[in-house]
Amino acid sequence: MSQELNSVLVVDDEPGMRMALQASLQRVGWHVETASGSSDALRKFTANPFPLVVTDVRMPDGDGLSLMRQVRHSSPSTAVILLTAFGSVPEAVEAIQGGACDYLTKPVSFEQLQTTVTRVMKQAAQPAAKAANPVGAIVGNSPALRLVLDRARHAARTNADVLIEAESGTGKELLARFIHDSSSRSEKPFIAVNCAAVPEQLLESELFGHVRGAFTGATATKAGKFELAQGGTLLLDEIGDMPVNLQPKLLRALQERAFERLGDTRTIEVDIRIIATTNIALYSMVEQGKFRADLYYRLNVIPLSLPPLRKRPEDIPELAQSFAYEFAQELGRPLPALTEEFIGALQCQSWPGNIRELRNFVWRALTLNDFSEVGPEFLKNELASSTRLDLPQRAASVTPGTSIREVERHLLENALGLTGGNRTRAAEMLGVSVRTIRNKIRQYGLPPRSNA
Repeated sequence: MSQELNSVLVVDDEPGMRMALQASLQRVGWHVETASGSSDALRKFTANPFPLVVTDVRMPDGDGLSLMRQVRHSSPSTAVILLTAFGSVPEAVEAIQGGACDYLTKPVSFEQLQTTVTRVMKQAAQPAAKAANPVGAIVGNSPALRLVLDRARHAARTNADVLIEAESGTGKELLARFIHDSSSRSEKPFIAVNCAAVPEQLLESELFGHVRGAFTGATATKAGKFELAQGGTLLLDEIGDMPVNLQPKLLRALQERAFERLGDTRTIEVDIRIIATTNIALYSMVEQGKFRADLYYRLNVIPLSLPPLRKRPEDIPELAQSFAYEFAQELGRPLPALTEEFIGALQCQSWPGNIRELRNFVWRALTLNDFSEVGPEFLKNELASSTRLDLPQRAASVTPGTSIREVERHLLENALGLTGGNRTRAAEMLGVSVRTIRNKIRQYGLPPRSNA
């Protein structure tokens, strides 16, 4: 990432707060410049547009909401995070609906700030890759994926709630965003909350908000995700981890599109679409008494299921090329070429971690590559060692009575088959010398293949 893409502009009229915010973000690797107020920020932004602005809401020469509107008018791709010492709920809702990525209440938790900035900057670093993808960062053209996207487009035309059940790493949140972006709510907020990542005792407040004094540490009224998503879409990620004691309140909020903040008696009504995701078979949790049946049926209006990567290997070449492009854009390096042999080896894997695992592997291979091309020389050091090679079932299944000779022969046959008979690559794959491969071919009477 270049310095320009790595830069954050922090705006606050209090010198001590500016220095503290700057030091906090610099500790985790960001290049931070500061401004003492709205006019100073606009001057610096005009001279050098920043991918992210972190600004106080109330300042002597202007407010953060106005600054956000001016910044985004001149640079729509710039992200804005607002800081407020007052915790004004209407202000926060206006901020999110006006285009802010997030808002944080002072006194700011520096750990939360670092996490939020890192998330936002990673998203901002990939505008070219996103623009090149007409279906909202969902890459692939396999029949299995096309079927899901077609169902998602139909779902997007309605206001019906959606339940996405799929394995981890398949892109459930991307599909949720695709539905939101394809719907009439696309200009409204898309708000996500990870039900597994928020501590159980804080999840109710995270969803529905709280009033000042609702619990120890609640020093200001704060809007919840339901309120911030007004008019748009609320993603309940990993809904299977929703505590059982909170499920009745969630059910009521879904049925009535109404709720009360924690510690309050005033009912707030919202117009939102709910999309829930899970990597657990939710109905099995219903049968085990771990998830309410009525909540399950309320969420499961339109069920969708993303296929795991092993069921769509024809998408792997396009995915790998997309990750290589993303890698080159973020690091400012020339786009490396992925050879057919490298792509073919990727397609031989089952990828239990799905797209997330594939992306991590491609990035690892490119990071360690000093050449303009990634080829079979990486199979030994990267593919064979860091990702388990999935040989066909007849080589993987070893039953009592199977001799070492039979297992060895099957491994050799499959390695030669996967490499198109290339002895050098088969030797790298199995961790032996080419001479051993040649001797074993002769020993087992296998047909002669490529001498490469």
